[in-house]
Amino acid sequence: MAEKKITFNMAMQELEEILENLEAGELDVDELSSRVKRASVLIKLCKSRLKSTDEEIEKILREME
Repeated sequence: MAEKKITFNMAMQELEEILENLEAGELDVDELSSRVKRASVLIKLCKSRLKSTDEEIEKILREME
């Protein structure tokens, strides 16, 4: 089943929650690996969205010249 489309803000919020859990030591060893994998996916998503947005802005600015 496909995951619903996640927004940049949703991804950032989930990353913050994962980080808080890591810092607080609230994750057990069994859960740690899956949360780090999820964080990796979320970071890639955020980086992709930021790059895409940057490229769109650059294109708009070039068209304005």
